[in-house]
Amino acid sequence: MLIPLTKETFDQVVPVIATGAQYSYAWGKVYNLLARLLISLLIVVSIWIVGLIFGHGAQGVELVCFIIGGMYWLWCPVYVASVRNNQYRRFPYVGFWRGEVLDIFITEELISQTQQADQFGQLVLVENIERRINLEVGDRQGFSAVVQAPVQKTYKAIRPGMVAEMLLFSKNAELERVGKLSDLYLPQLDLWVGDYPVVRRDIFRDISNQFGSSSPRRRRSPSLGASGQFR
Repeated sequence: MLIPLTKETFDQVVPVIATGAQYSYAWGKVYNLLARLLISLLIVVSIWIVGLIFGHGAQGVELVCFIIGGMYWLWCPVYVASVRNNQYRRFPYVGFWRGEVLDIFITEELISQTQQADQFGQLVLVENIERRINLEVGDRQGFSAVVQAPVQKTYKAIRPGMVAEMLLFSKNAELERVGKLSDLYLPQLDLWVGDYPVVRRDIFRDISNQFGSSSPRRRRSPSLGASGQFR
C-alpha cells in the first residue's frame, strides 16, 4: 500500500526544526559532548583574544558572540539534526507505505577507521565494527527495500510477516522512483527501526491509524534510487 501525503502533512511529519528524538540522536555520546564543550571554549577564548588585540568595540555585539559561542555545545545538535532533516525535506513528494517484514539478518558494518600507535611506536589501522540488524521489507506490488539499524535487544521480538510502515521520499509526483526512506515503524510492537529518527512519531502514528482500515487503489510499484538502502 502506498498513499501520497499532502504538503501540509509532509511538513508536520518531517519538521524543519529538530524534534526531541532527533536532538537526542544528534547529542551523541559523552565524547561528542566533550568535543563540543572544547569547541565552545576555543570560540570564547578566540573572541576574548580578538577583543584584546583590536580593542573592545561594540560591547553588545561582543556579548552576543560570547553567548552564541559559549552555548555552541547546546545548540549544535539542533543545527545538525535540522541539516539532516533538510536532506529529506528537499524531496517534494512523500508517500505513506505499508508492507511487511520479509526477512531479518545481521551484518557487521565498518563504521570508522583510525590510526593508532602500537607498543613499538608503529601506526596500525584500527577498524570500528558495528553489528547491525537488516530488515528486508516489501509489499504485494513488488516493492522491496532493506532498512538497517544498530542491533538492540528490543529487536529480538521482530518476526517475518509483521506489518511494516515508513515514508518514501521521491522527486516524482507518482512516487515511481524512491530517493530516501524514513525509519521503519512496526505497529504490532510499537517499535521503530532505523539509524536516524526521521519522522515525528506521534504524527506518524496518527497517519498509521488514519489509513489503518483504508483500501487504496493499487499503484504501480516504485523503484529504489541510488540511496534506496536506508543506513
